[in-house]
Amino acid sequence: MRQTKLILKARLVIEHRGDILLLEQTSTNGGKYTLVGGTVENHELIKAALIRESMEEAGIEIKSEDLKLVHTLHKKKGTKETRIVLYFRATHWSGDLMSREPDKFTKTAWFPLLALPPNLSPTVRHFLNHYRRGSYFSEFQTKMESPPPGPS
Repeated sequence: MRQTKLILKARLVIEHRGDILLLEQTSTNGGKYTLVGGTVENHELIKAALIRESMEEAGIEIKSEDLKLVHTLHKKKGTKETRIVLYFRATHWSGDLMSREPDKFTKTAWFPLLALPPNLSPTVRHFLNHYRRGSYFSEFQTKMESPPPGPS
């Protein structure tokens, strides 16, 4: 039996006047719009990871007490990887909003929640559909890779 790798991620929904903040990936990273956030490192707690990622990616400072858990996603990537993604919402932040990782993101942009860009990442689109409905949990599975050849 093959071992499945479990990865914990945290993502941030920043809302301002009915809009949400998205980051546009560089073309080499897929060219899709995504949310601030990333992998929770082994030495970190979840909110600390999201606070770190917010500064690293978008140049904004958020406080732990301003983060509210709004959704949990169980994502399967084929048979080799499982991700648990915790989505938090914040409406307060400080700092100068900008893309601080130009090798990963070309820009930051605000979009109305009901008028999202067509090149939104499939996972973010899935999450935002559930978020708009007030759903606190969902599952998402990407394409299964071909099974390894077995004995004939």
